[in-house]
Amino acid sequence: MANSSIERLRTNIQSIFLGNPKAVDQLLIGLLARGHVLIEDVPGVGKTVLARSLAKSINCAFSRIQLTPDLLPGDVLGVSVYNRDANEFQFKHGPIFANIVLADEINRTTPRTQSALLEAMAEEQVSVENHTYQLKRPFMVVATQNPFEFEGTYHLPENQLDRFVIKVPSAIRRGPASIAS
Repeated sequence: MANSSIERLRTNIQSIFLGNPKAVDQLLIGLLARGHVLIEDVPGVGKTVLARSLAKSINCAFSRIQLTPDLLPGDVLGVSVYNRDANEFQFKHGPIFANIVLADEINRTTPRTQSALLEAMAEEQVSVENHTYQLKRPFMVVATQNPFEFEGTYHLPENQLDRFVIKVPSAIRRGPASIAS
């Protein structure tokens, strides 16, 4: 992308997302690096708006996965469903099959479900029931996590953290709590 294209993209996102401009820059760095971004902040400060505005600004498919303790890997990847008319099982894609995927509150789900994201984030593909499916490009996971002092949160394992090119702490708020330069 040329500088003018990046600036137009930044301006478009900032017209929707009214939070810290540094958070927008960090997200764009992740996109340009073809990596994934982890945003840590409290609930309700615009993390979803930020990710959704990126997807809309680059005309890409967006999905949001609310990661909870009862979520199963199939809820992320997809499942095979029997089609009676075709007399066969057909794979129904899960929300991971979007260009920009918001994995909301990643540190509230079980390690088993977190691991469903690993192959997708590392190889831009998922393997389900002896089939490998390529993910759309660009593919980016924007994961959010609540600060660890919140009840019901778990530390992400090192192999999960390694999948993120950038971790943005307290990215959304303006003022003294904003990210450091």
